[in-house]
Amino acid sequence: MSTIQTESGFARIGNAKLYYEVAGTGQPFVMIHAGIADSRQWNNEFTLFAKHFRTIRYDVRGYGKSEPVDGEFSHMGDLIALLDLLEIRERLVIMGCSMGGGLAMDFALAQPARVKALVMVDAGPSGLRLDVQTHPKAAEAEEAYNAGQLDLVAELETQIWFDGMGRTAHQVNQVMRTLAYNMNRLGLSHDAKRLGKRVPDADTPAVERLARLDMPVLVIVGSHDTPYMLAAAGYMEQKIRSARKAVIEDAAHLSNMDQPDEFQRIVKTFLDDLPG
Repeated sequence: MSTIQTESGFARIGNAKLYYEVAGTGQPFVMIHAGIADSRQWNNEFTLFAKHFRTIRYDVRGYGKSEPVDGEFSHMGDLIALLDLLEIRERLVIMGCSMGGGLAMDFALAQPARVKALVMVDAGPSGLRLDVQTHPKAAEAEEAYNAGQLDLVAELETQIWFDGMGRTAHQVNQVMRTLAYNMNRLGLSHDAKRLGKRVPDADTPAVERLARLDMPVLVIVGSHDTPYMLAAAGYMEQKIRSARKAVIEDAAHLSNMDQPDEFQRIVKTFLDDLPG
């Protein structure tokens, strides 16, 4: 059985260096991680889908191995520059979780001719405001962040986002929980350096442009995610004509890490149904 080779490196974009990995051949499939994670979030999916796609994952600036640097930047500008450096010209499938989902949607709206399908994982459109309850530990996490208690912030955010609503730390996969904590803790340490100034990815929030999305859209949400994320998934299902929604039981905000087999089945079925 042949082994799929992975190419990895750092893409220089201005004065920044973005870590990326590419594996497989065929149609490009870009995976963008959540704001509490890095590209390791996709460990399972990257390996699986590389058997059928040219899969690309990377650490967004200020996460994982992509160190923050001085100067203005946008995540959209970084993404476009990375795709150009990798000479990705074909229409691509783009999948993002949380922050990464917002970026993926903004990219699909900005460059629709380059996108064959969009997968939104525990995410919502930029600019969406909903009147829903916040997680009971959100204020405590913010207080710890303001006090510079980053270990505590990482633990509280793991409880909020990985354990989720209605579950305890003892009810989830401990290996995946540890990875989630470590990814977020590294991102918090980058954030503490206070380097770089992020500018908006788009002039108009995506929530005002949802009717323009005409490619197939898959919306995935974990049943234990926050009320906001559950409501955002329902909102997209209603407002995007081409959207289909899937709820993953016994999963929270990083639903692909919670229930990888079910997550991969849902995504694979969606991709198999795409028009040739």
